[in-house]
Amino acid sequence: MVEKIVKDYLQSSLGIPVRLEEEDNLGNEYVLIEKTGSGGEDHIKRATLVIQSYSTSLYGAASLNERVKAAMGKIIELDDISRCELNTDYNYTDTARKKYRYQAVYDIVHY
Repeated sequence: MVEKIVKDYLQSSLGIPVRLEEEDNLGNEYVLIEKTGSGGEDHIKRATLVIQSYSTSLYGAASLNERVKAAMGKIIELDDISRCELNTDYNYTDTARKKYRYQAVYDIVHY
């Protein structure tokens, strides 16, 4: 499951909570990962992952997003990941819950 691979990698790289779903008491900065699409052919799988960076300020969320992008730029070093490409990233502040967040969308090819 590529989500678990990315979760464990980012948790280790960033040193903050990285989860696949929201939990109570995650702290002021954390990252959520969600798979929004997938496919595959000839035993090679593709996935689109959304990585949301949460913080207490817009600047904090943007800074965390940059840290996520730097870490994801090196995820190709893992044996299970053969390609990781940033599709887009943008401010995605949750106005209903008044939480600052940035969102980065990645296209990943994995085994």
